[in-house]
Amino acid sequence: MEVRNNFASIRQIQLQYLNNNQKSNDKRADNETASFEDLFKEKLKFSKHADERLATRNINLTSEQMDRLNAGMKKASEKGINESLMLMDNLAFIVNVKNSTVITAMDSSGTDEKVFTNIDGAVIV
Repeated sequence: MEVRNNFASIRQIQLQYLNNNQKSNDKRADNETASFEDLFKEKLKFSKHADERLATRNINLTSEQMDRLNAGMKKASEKGINESLMLMDNLAFIVNVKNSTVITAMDSSGTDEKVFTNIDGAVIV
């Protein structure tokens, strides 16, 4: 996005941003606009380790599952959880809530011991 020498208001920048990103996976209704906060809120990231675990365990997340994980992260943050176990379908994720980062991921076959350490809360999404 380019801001020229003229001074743009935050609303003008927001509208320009939304118009430039209309072709993205954003599923907003045509007459609905995102709030300024929505544009800049953090989305869940995956650590290198978590990316490797997803690949080696052949776990492919849908956009609906990603939405559920993001909602779970928000709930964990609201409850003051720092390191959360998130359970979804037959998957388990350890999430550093403060950094919005999935640390590791596993499916039901990767949880032989069924013991999770270094967490201070759990969210079922």
